[in-house]
This record gives sequence, C-alpha cells and structure tokens, in this order.
Amino acid sequence: MGGRQVTSGGIQGAAAAHEFAGLRVTVAGLGVSGVSAARALAGLGAGVTVVDGGDSAAQREKAEALAADGITVRLGDAETLPEGTGLVVTSPGWKPSSPLFAAAAAAGIDVVGDVEIAWRLRGPGAAPWLAVTGTNGKTTTTQMLASILRAAGLRTAAVGNIGTPIVDVVLAGTDETGEPYDVLAVELSSYQLHWAPSLRMHSAAVLNLAPDHLDWHGSMEAYAADKGRIYEGNQVACVYNVADKATEDLVREADVEEGCRAVGFTLSAPGPSQLGVVDGLLVDRAFVENRQSNAQELAEVSDVRPPAPHNIANALAAAALARAYGVPAKAVRDGLRAFTPDAHRIAHVADVDGVAYVDDSKATNTHAAQASLAAYESIVWIAGGLAKGATFDELVAGAAGRLRGAVLIGADRALIREALARHAPEVPVVDLDRTDTGAMRAAVLRARELARPGDTVLLAPACASMDMFTNYNKRGDAFAEAVRELGSADG
Repeated sequence: MGGRQVTSGGIQGAAAAHEFAGLRVTVAGLGVSGVSAARALAGLGAGVTVVDGGDSAAQREKAEALAADGITVRLGDAETLPEGTGLVVTSPGWKPSSPLFAAAAAAGIDVVGDVEIAWRLRGPGAAPWLAVTGTNGKTTTTQMLASILRAAGLRTAAVGNIGTPIVDVVLAGTDETGEPYDVLAVELSSYQLHWAPSLRMHSAAVLNLAPDHLDWHGSMEAYAADKGRIYEGNQVACVYNVADKATEDLVREADVEEGCRAVGFTLSAPGPSQLGVVDGLLVDRAFVENRQSNAQELAEVSDVRPPAPHNIANALAAAALARAYGVPAKAVRDGLRAFTPDAHRIAHVADVDGVAYVDDSKATNTHAAQASLAAYESIVWIAGGLAKGATFDELVAGAAGRLRGAVLIGADRALIREALARHAPEVPVVDLDRTDTGAMRAAVLRARELARPGDTVLLAPACASMDMFTNYNKRGDAFAEAVRELGSADG
C-alpha cells in the first residue's frame, strides 16, 4: 500500500493496512456482504478474487462492476481455491463443509467472515459494539436498541445482519453528518458468529435458543456453541433470557473479562441483576445502586409496540444492553416509544366484523410461531409452507387451547395437519391443497368463516415461504392485501 492510509472514524487504519496490504484474498460469494468485503479489502491493498458458483446475468453485471475496481471475479466455480490465496473471506450462508473451505483447511489457510474483517479493521478509540443474537427477535431487538441509544443522544447505527454492511460502516466510521459513531448496535447470526473468532463485545445478548439451521451447523450443540461465541471476551454485561436456561448456560461457559456481569431479563418480577415487569412497568434491578433492594422504572409495557409477550422480552433485552452502556432510564422509554417495528412482525392489519387480522409472516420457524400464538387468546391460525425439517407437535400441543381453527397452506402443510390431529383433534382444520400465490386469498376467506367476533386471524406460518412466495415479505403482503379486500367488500 505504500504510504496510503485508510481513515475509519478518525482512526488511522495503519494496522489493518499492514495486515491486508499485498495479501491475496479469496472472497466466497457475490452477495451484499461479499461485494462489500471485496471492495474494502481491495481498497486496503489486498489482491482480491471473488468466486461464486452461479453465472447469471445479474452476477455477470456485478462481476463487471468489481472488475472496474481491479477485483477478479470467477463465476461458475465455487469449489476450487485460487492459487496463492492467503485468506478466505466467506459470505454468511456458505456451509462449513463447502469444498472451497476444505481446500483452505488442507492448505492451512484461515476462513473468516465479513464481520471478522470489520472487527479487525477497527482501531484504538473505535465505537464499541453492543451485540444481539438468538433464534428469533434479533432484528427487532437490535432496532429497539439503536432507537434507545439515539434517544440518549448517541450516534449509532443498527448493523451486522441488517442494514448497511458492517465493513462499510466500520470503514466509514461516521454517521450521515460526518460525526464519528459513539457505539454500534450489531445483530449477529449464528453463521456470522461461526466465522468471527476475534469478536470481543462491550456487552451482548442471546435472546433465546431453539433448533434452527441445523442442516448448516450439523447439530443443536454446534448451533448453540456458535451463538455462545457472542459472549466471549465481553467487557461489561452478558445478557440472557431467564426463561431460557440454555442462554444462561452459555453465559456460564463464556470466558469474559474480569468484572463482566450476567444480567437476566424476565417477563416476571425481576430479581437482583435482572430486568423484568412489575405492575405493567419495565423495571431495572441490574444497573441501579443497591440492586438487592432498589429498582428503576424504565418504561410502561404500553410503550412497547406491539405489547406481545415476546416483544416485551425483546424490549427488556434491548434495555439491558443500553443500560449496560450507561443510558439513562428516560432514554429507554423515549427510544421504545419512538421505535416502529418492521412490516410482517406481528403487525395488526385490520379489524373486520370484530375479528383482528394479524400478519406475522416473519414467523418462519416453530419457535417464532410459538411466541406469536402465545400473544392471543382465541386464534384462527393460518400456517404452512416449507418446514425445513421442523416438527410441529410441541408447537401445536402448546397452542391447542387457543385455537378456534386452522387453515393450512403450502408444501409441508400435512406435517402441521398431522400434529393438529394428534394434539388438537377438536380444532376445525381447513387443508387448502394448493401452493400458488392465490392460495393466500382463499386462506383468508376460509379463516373468516371460522372466526368469531373477538378472535384473531393470525398468519404465523411456522415455515419458510419459498414454496409459494419469493420471501416472507411477499407472503405477508399477500395476506394484508387479502384482508384489505375483505374490508372493502364489507364497505
């Protein structure tokens, strides 16, 4: 790199320049994070080759744009390790068993992710990271955290598994006003944590643990271990879910800095070193003086939108991380009030004939659907899609007493139908034998027939959407459109 220096938030990136200058790096994948990492590393003087197994017109267009920056792109071969590679940077979704990584391991070459690269690019005085992971609720909690930090007057961004690629944010180092970030709210997936061995957070939270992505990780134990990496080296607080012992177990197993504390969150009255709920209030007994006998009111439950139990838990986890960073109680309340949840996350669409219609298309696995179903007393459940190897007995058994009826769609609906027959045989079930996108309109119409005033028609599929829709957003959009048609027909 010669004398070139890369500035990151006023921090001279000389150490990063020394590490990557002249290094031959192979980037796996032409996705958003791969392109971001490739450009960043090339800008630091690395010789970068991007490999991808695809060869579509869109990928060729991306390749041409990268070539203009001096980056080599090899399409149609994602298995052969380019000669001379000194480091492999992977995109999050690539499995550890990929032949490219086996070749790297045989050659003694490290494989890391873009989050690891971002961490290495930080310098002295860089913004600390407050990090969030878990099977469900990561994005909402990270966005809540960022909203609370902003309410405290801090410059921040929600990054990582959401928003702007984290490498870009770290290299920029400043917000849109040109001022350096004070602190970053970082969402991390199990994939990202697997490929990021050096991370050391100010504070971090594991929201919950349930079987997910086991085809990628190989086992529940491996999946949990990757989630637990978020606690390694924590400085101030390891935030865990009191109702999910597995998260506390990860805290116990973590090697943290001296003085780092375990802080729990609970929907019940909190004990010392916990945040919880008392008489409709979110309260803190962790970051107060004399926590054995004192508590600090943070916000009202009604400040959380929507105030469903799992979302209140998200808010408590976000508040715990913010309080660990020293945010005042008022900022927690103001940040929660200012927060607007993303679409398709337990979103109220409309009331028609006294029945509420709620879109939780983001509930793409059984754990998320369980939380959604627990939020309502009497439900007509629209479910189904791609099961991804999931089983539904525990989900159905837990929700059986709340179900007015069920309408099933999608490729793997039979798995849910069979679980309903075993655990809720009295619940009426409509099995729609179709996987076209128009099936959602039919599902809403049949759900309306089953519903009674005071019920909730809940789209919480417990399955992925790709058998019928491009993604869960499109599935939720189809549900909302069908519900609006109901309302307009009545009008």
